[in-house]
Amino acid sequence: MIEHDDRRKIDAKMPPGESSHGRCTPGGLVPGGGTGITTESKMGTTRGQALVEFTLVILMMLFMLIGIAEFGRAWMTRNILTGASREAVRIAAVQGDVAAARGRADAILASAGIVGASVGVNPSGAPFGTCTVNVTYNFPLSVAGFLPGLSGSSIPLAASTSMREEY
Repeated sequence: MIEHDDRRKIDAKMPPGESSHGRCTPGGLVPGGGTGITTESKMGTTRGQALVEFTLVILMMLFMLIGIAEFGRAWMTRNILTGASREAVRIAAVQGDVAAARGRADAILASAGIVGASVGVNPSGAPFGTCTVNVTYNFPLSVAGFLPGLSGSSIPLAASTSMREEY
């Protein structure tokens, strides 16, 4: 070991906060060649833990990303249904032609790639009454079994628009 007087001389040369007490030799090295500061790092365990955490986080992020994409597709489809019902009710309310109104709604839906939607035009029959158009569609989910909580392969969407008849 180091003598008491030698230790004071060494401590005076060391940076503040450090000391030569303990296992260190006058050169600051442990006899085995290390620095005397031991930090036990289990890299294998840390890497494995990080891999597990990354897997869990990436799965949750993937579920959220796919859910956001599906929600965006459903929202866009719902907006197309609303646009088709507005166009159809405007034709039905101004012209009074139910077949032309239904044809216009079908044309808008077909241009957006929506096949199988149901369009219902309901004129009141009374002068200056209210005409209503209902458009319903079963929105197919592209990842139905992948997202938890989404049972079935489609979500029913509907849009309804009313307008006062002008004839």
